Amino acid sequence: MGLIKSALRRPITILVIVAGLFFFGINAVRNIKIDIFPDLNLPVIYLSHPFGGYTPNQMEAYFGKQYVNLLLYVSGVKSIETKNIQGLTLIKLTFYEGTNMAQASAEVTAFSNRAQAIFPNGSNPPFILRFDASTLPVGQLVLSSPKRTNNELLDLANIYVRSGFTSIPGLVAPAPFGGNTRTILIKVDPQLLRAHNLTPDQVVAALRDNNQTSPAGNVRVGDYNYFTPSNTTIKKIKDFENIPLYKGGVQTLFLKDVATVEDGADVTTSYALVNGKRSVYLPITKSADASTWEVVQNLKKAIPRFQSLLPEDVKLSYEFDQSVYVINAVKSLVSEGAIGAILTGLMVLLFLGDRRAALIVILTIPTCIISGILFLSLFHQTINIMTLSGLSLAIGILVDESTVTIENIHQHMDMGKPKALAIWDACKEIAFPKLLILFCILAVFAPALTMKGIPGALFLPLAMAIGFSMITSYLLSQTFVPIMANWLMVDHNVDKDHPEKAYHLDKHDAAEQKEASLHRAEHEPESKKSKFEKLRERYLKGMDNAVGYRRTIVSLYVIVAIALAGLMLVTIGRDVLPKVNGGQFQVRLRAPDGTRLERTEMDMVKTLHVLEDLVGKKHIAVTSAFIGQHPGQFSTSPIYLFMAGPQEAVLQVNLTEDYRVNLDDLKEAFRKKMHQEMPDVKLSFEPIELTDKILSQGSPTPVEVQISGKNKKQNEAYADTVIKKLSKIPYLRDVQLGQSTKYPAIDIDIDRTRAAQLGVGVSDISRSLLASTSSSRYTEKNVWVDEKVGLSYNVQVEVPEYNMSSVNDIGEIPVLSNNPRPTLSDVATIRRDTTNGENDNLGALPYLSVTANLNKMDLGTANADVQKALKSIGKLPRGLNIETKGLTTTLVDTLDSLQGGLIVAIVVIFLMLAANFQSFKVSLVVLSTVPAVMLGSLLLLRLTGATLNLQSYMGMIMSVGVSISNSVLLITNAEQLRRHSGNALLAAKEAAAIRMRPIVMTSMAMIVGMIPMASGLGEGGDQASPLGRAVIGGLLMSTFATLFILPMVFAWVQGKASTKSVSLDPEDEESIHYIPAN
Repeated sequence: MGLIKSALRRPITILVIVAGLFFFGINAVRNIKIDIFPDLNLPVIYLSHPFGGYTPNQMEAYFGKQYVNLLLYVSGVKSIETKNIQGLTLIKLTFYEGTNMAQASAEVTAFSNRAQAIFPNGSNPPFILRFDASTLPVGQLVLSSPKRTNNELLDLANIYVRSGFTSIPGLVAPAPFGGNTRTILIKVDPQLLRAHNLTPDQVVAALRDNNQTSPAGNVRVGDYNYFTPSNTTIKKIKDFENIPLYKGGVQTLFLKDVATVEDGADVTTSYALVNGKRSVYLPITKSADASTWEVVQNLKKAIPRFQSLLPEDVKLSYEFDQSVYVINAVKSLVSEGAIGAILTGLMVLLFLGDRRAALIVILTIPTCIISGILFLSLFHQTINIMTLSGLSLAIGILVDESTVTIENIHQHMDMGKPKALAIWDACKEIAFPKLLILFCILAVFAPALTMKGIPGALFLPLAMAIGFSMITSYLLSQTFVPIMANWLMVDHNVDKDHPEKAYHLDKHDAAEQKEASLHRAEHEPESKKSKFEKLRERYLKGMDNAVGYRRTIVSLYVIVAIALAGLMLVTIGRDVLPKVNGGQFQVRLRAPDGTRLERTEMDMVKTLHVLEDLVGKKHIAVTSAFIGQHPGQFSTSPIYLFMAGPQEAVLQVNLTEDYRVNLDDLKEAFRKKMHQEMPDVKLSFEPIELTDKILSQGSPTPVEVQISGKNKKQNEAYADTVIKKLSKIPYLRDVQLGQSTKYPAIDIDIDRTRAAQLGVGVSDISRSLLASTSSSRYTEKNVWVDEKVGLSYNVQVEVPEYNMSSVNDIGEIPVLSNNPRPTLSDVATIRRDTTNGENDNLGALPYLSVTANLNKMDLGTANADVQKALKSIGKLPRGLNIETKGLTTTLVDTLDSLQGGLIVAIVVIFLMLAANFQSFKVSLVVLSTVPAVMLGSLLLLRLTGATLNLQSYMGMIMSVGVSISNSVLLITNAEQLRRHSGNALLAAKEAAAIRMRPIVMTSMAMIVGMIPMASGLGEGGDQASPLGRAVIGGLLMSTFATLFILPMVFAWVQGKASTKSVSLDPEDEESIHYIPAN
């Protein structure tokens, strides 16, 4: 009360405060960071360690397990996952929540440096990256040219584009994808080597002797200090051809006699295709504290500047922009806020016929939203999909706040009171009930403070957005609204000569005033009654007919509502977030293990043709494919996109906006066509939306089953069993093993005794073999400087791939200097074999993963069926463990947290209501509409094919909040009238008639305002539509239950209740223990 009185006495002060809120709020709107997700604070660190040429088994033994032993000393480690492929160990460290990640990063760095002492010679320190939502790419910057090679494009990307990213605040980009580093290649001919009795290792030694990096000294002559550089490093690439291969003697043999020299690139391990043509692209990421929207917009502005630095034939473009996701949500918020404010104003205009009151309502909604953003900014939050969802929800509740206040002012003015008195009485009357409603709604979202992990990180910003807006709305309704009402609204006609109206000027008992107002309305001539008054009369007549059966009706309502709501809750589908039909998808192709890179590229080209046949070339906006394994020198790239070998390829597709298709149908048709065209190629669709990637926590598919145990063969056998079980579930697709276990190998078994007899050491064999099958860069570091650009490049010796195409060619590799014999086949047995192409470990235990996608099925149902399938396997051997991972874990954690939080919130609300009404029975009466809300929301979600997810859950919670708001005000009026008249039935009907207009106004405004969102037709409509549908369904049933069921429940429960207070104070006149003073 004091707040209202202070505002009315000092109106200019309130206006100054509101103006300040608006001014600083607009400034906050302009400066607040725009991101896709809030700070999830994911406690994950990646460690990537490349070491060229080592097999997966070697990487596991020399690096992977050694790291695990050392990293167990790091504080707070929860799990250590290791992936070992050829030339790379990738480690994912997950920490317990609350771990100091700065300290953890420092400890990981320290222990990884310590590990260098036990690693093979030549090992470099690993790359360590803290993982959070900002780590994932938000787009691709593509370089393409009709005449340049990928290696040239990569060089241009590194020199002219990536180096310029420092001018864009917050922009971070890993190494370019699709090219290979420029390298000076010494391509030796095996036949010429044999003809001159040379080994590849001798060529490497000659290169080392003739191209060395050495420091320049100084000579002080006279008054000057001279540099003394020498040409120990070869200046021109062509001069490498003149390197002599013999020392001393008359005969001179040059490098050009046994090899060719090329300005090329390292051994090709990958390609990138953009729109089917070889290209290079830079994945675009941002720093953790940067705004995604600002980074992307600044990058787009800088593209013309980067383009001007590149040759004319090189085109630069930005593709797969993920920032539009949050901008679509911002547009939706703006449109929904405008629609909500306008519709609320129209409802006020329609029901009250007061344009000035409608203007007041329209002004309060944007002020509350802007103030909410201001407080979000002060608490270091961002504009993201969760805070935007919170603000969208808040709009619905703000509609209720402003409408109720204005309607109550009109109600008091209709009693014949002067405007100032009517405003004071109206605001005073609802001040405490509205405060109670505020606490109830805040209680619904309060469990966000105790949620942990991803659910807590997602829900807390949403709860803060709603809380800040709601608190501001309540304060404005008690200060700003009465002031504006005094200044803008027109006084109703007050006839002091009319005896009934004069009564209202003299007496201020609220119950009597309301009863008299209803009595006067009932006895108005029919010609003077408004349409709403006639509707209210019909409503009261209907209530009169129904109240006689109130016990039967209420009993049926409780049984049916709870039973149906429970049935809906059990049978409705569940997802973390709604499925988005965004016109983008990502698919991974797996050719048979060990397939050559060139063959995999051909498969990708065929795949693109299949896609064009399905959708038409004109409907494909852009395609981006990455084929093969990342080059070893780009150790961070596997963190962003993991590729296990040359047999794998990943395709991203962006369809045109005008092409409308259900992605599930398109994916199913794509699968069938691919199976017909390339039956030996496996495919698996992966998340492309940034939200799905983050929530999946690294899992490539919605369903992932992990089989772990110390026996690798046993793991493989049970993985096959899991695949068979999951394949029987009809809606699961792409069921396959995630790792390569049958990778082809050519084993070279060196006979050390035979080699020693022939004067050959294992080191001689190893160096010659490596230079012939890979390159000398792994055993001999050698560089050349391009003085035009001032950059150094590797020089390496290798045998061209086309010269090493059979087992016989391998056997003919010379291994002894200056002798044609022995060759490798003389000292080793060479045979074909298979081995693991990828070794994955969870801690020290090896594991395999079985992955699967869904076809037109929700994740909750799939998870339940998968769990049943896994249980049907029976008792597992000792030490073997099978469990689900990834998105299913996030789903269970999120919905369990929300359901548990909602139960706690309802209990808290019940206790607050009991404390307010001083009655547990009345508290239950207020909550009696909750089953109807749940039923309405779940029923409409089920009928429209939507699932129970984070968005629809928020819609249900908002509907519960509005329902409790209406119920509190109706029951407050009913209890007041009952205490005055002693008749609970009459009091319930009168209270319902009084509250009918604001309830209908609020519900109609919110339902109509939610229709655009529920339709899913606007920007980002798929994501928000379940929220709108949950609100509409909940409000429809809530409105019915509040107007028809709630009065009957109140009349039944309070029918025999005393009109006296439960107070125990003998001096309280309303207490049954009251003792009058003498």
